[in-house]
Amino acid sequence: MLNKYARAFFTRVLTPFAAFLIRRGVSPDTVTLIGTAGVVAGALVFYPMGEFFWGTVVITLFVFSDLVDGNMARQLGRSSRWGAFLDSTLDRVADGAVFAGFALWYAGGGDDLVLCAVSIFCLASGQVVSYTKARGESIGLPVAVNGLIERAERLVISLVAAGLAGLHAFGVPGIQYLLPIALWIVAVGSLITLIQRVVTVRRESAEAEAAERGTGAGEAGVRESGARETAEDQQTRGSETAK
Repeated sequence: MLNKYARAFFTRVLTPFAAFLIRRGVSPDTVTLIGTAGVVAGALVFYPMGEFFWGTVVITLFVFSDLVDGNMARQLGRSSRWGAFLDSTLDRVADGAVFAGFALWYAGGGDDLVLCAVSIFCLASGQVVSYTKARGESIGLPVAVNGLIERAERLVISLVAAGLAGLHAFGVPGIQYLLPIALWIVAVGSLITLIQRVVTVRRESAEAEAAERGTGAGEAGVRESGARETAEDQQTRGSETAK
């Protein structure tokens, strides 16, 4: 849901920066790789230590590379299958690193195995949610549903909550509970989104198979009708010959 509005807004904001990088000779693939490396480093270095504020600051600085690289590719007229594949693949890596960082914190200094499990579920469900859409489209289905929580929602909810929770280290009381609440929201929302997409693929698959059966039956009927007409023509010619 956020993708529809936030992406358009930030694309306009980041267009001058993308143009600046192009003038400097930076390629879109380089931006994608650097952005992913920055997100992974921020998540796996700061989050396991409980440094949620600074970790979120670092991640936020690099997460916008996902918009910058695409903007650069469009300005250069170089949009390609390889670029789309690389971008999508590294998005999954970055997402996994964020929730892995949470899981490592709760498995260690955070000392909460339940929230560790919730973080792992968020990691896994996020990957599967993306896979269901990609797999459905690969078999020719439109998968005409976005779902309750997509990638943008997962990241915004998690990163905002983590950044605010990090303010507890600066003396803000009670705010550390925002992150556990956010993780539960993402976990439940991801599960609902997964169910929505699976149900949609099941429905679209049944509709496609029914349409194929209908088309096959129609073609069979045409062939049968043609065969009858051919047989009747042959009989007619035979009768005329006999006369």
